[in-house]
Amino acid sequence: MKKFLFSLMLFAFAANSFAQAPKSYKKNPSLGLSFFLNDMNTAEKISKSSLSDILSKQQWTKIQEMTPGLTLQYLDGLTENIDFAGSLGGTYTKYAFYPKSGIAPSVNAKLLVEADANINVKLLTDKHVLVPYLTLGVGASMYGGTYFAAQGNTGMGLQVSLGEGTMLNTQFLYRPAVSVLAVNHIAYSVGIASPLKERKAPVLVTPPPPPPPVEKDTDGDGILDKDDKCPTVAGTPKYQGCPIPDTDGDGINDEQDKCPTVKGIAKYQGCPIPDTDGDGVNDEEDKCPTVAGVARLQGCPVPDTDGDGVNDEEDKCPTVKGSAANFGCPELKEKYNFSYDKVKFITGSAILTKPSKVELNKVVLALNENPTLKVKIEGHTDNTGTDKINIPLAIKRANSVKTYFLSKKVAAARLMTEGFGSSKPMADNATPAGRAQNRRVEFKIQE
Repeated sequence: MKKFLFSLMLFAFAANSFAQAPKSYKKNPSLGLSFFLNDMNTAEKISKSSLSDILSKQQWTKIQEMTPGLTLQYLDGLTENIDFAGSLGGTYTKYAFYPKSGIAPSVNAKLLVEADANINVKLLTDKHVLVPYLTLGVGASMYGGTYFAAQGNTGMGLQVSLGEGTMLNTQFLYRPAVSVLAVNHIAYSVGIASPLKERKAPVLVTPPPPPPPVEKDTDGDGILDKDDKCPTVAGTPKYQGCPIPDTDGDGINDEQDKCPTVKGIAKYQGCPIPDTDGDGVNDEEDKCPTVAGVARLQGCPVPDTDGDGVNDEEDKCPTVKGSAANFGCPELKEKYNFSYDKVKFITGSAILTKPSKVELNKVVLALNENPTLKVKIEGHTDNTGTDKINIPLAIKRANSVKTYFLSKKVAAARLMTEGFGSSKPMADNATPAGRAQNRRVEFKIQE
């Protein structure tokens, strides 16, 4: 091995006469792909015997017994003679776990993934065609997706320049085991790497032209070109020969602009058109410039015709005062003297009593006075009986009220029904009076 390394160095020095012209001796970030052969047996044989013994007995693992694989490599120069090399490779192999690991050697070939972080110490810089180097680093591996191990990396290689930063690399790498599941093994590789980007061309500094023989004032503003920051545009001494700036680009220079950093118009001395009420509609387009409104109403607020605090767009009864809880409509109890307690059914049925119809006529009146209203009729029962009986009965009672409304010429599209049975009592079902209160209908305005 020592003779090989010495011969390699002599060959590299001899090739120095064919070296490239110096550009940059520090390697640019490069990406490479390598083919390798993993020798999982020779290193262990040497550890049990000796290198000379293995060579003399010709026990070095044959190429056909090694496992091939591919490695993706990233290279980056740290100095002219030291490169960082990170790699990720994979091969299918039979992993010879050591007895101390407690795991039997693999019978079938499985995927071995190895990741390395190495330092390559080059004996020559990259300006040479042939560059021998030594490798030192650490690595980690995963076998079969289950077993993880760590190893060291030591080795040597030869880098051959192919021009324009592209390199051919050959490497001998010995990976001694560090963790319990690792095994000593050797990898032989050959690959090619190219820079991720080309080297920057050297910047040529052009000497400034000689000063003109005669001082000029090109823009005629009375400031000589040598002192003029804007020699081709007439300006003022205050701004070193440049015109008065217009920072916001609104056509009004900063000295006359009351809002120099915000675009505006001349009418407002360079400021934008004001929006007094802050509603996003400027005063020139705002029909209500002092009251916040909405754009679709030209800056005015949404009206509230009946003055009940619910604007017309949300008010189901926009011309009649109501409450927010009732969508702007009046409460039946307050305006129409309606009482839910007077809406009764014959016990165990959905038949309305005569007094109930008199009370329901108040709801009909409310619907006729507010023709856009839609209501949901909710039917309820007491807890006598089971849901199997009560829910259908509650639905029938709600539909009975709907049928009565239909008989009074209320459009069906304005009426919805739902039955809840005994699930929503409003009084205690333990008393006859409470149960009577729970046998009821309720009306809910729909959006």
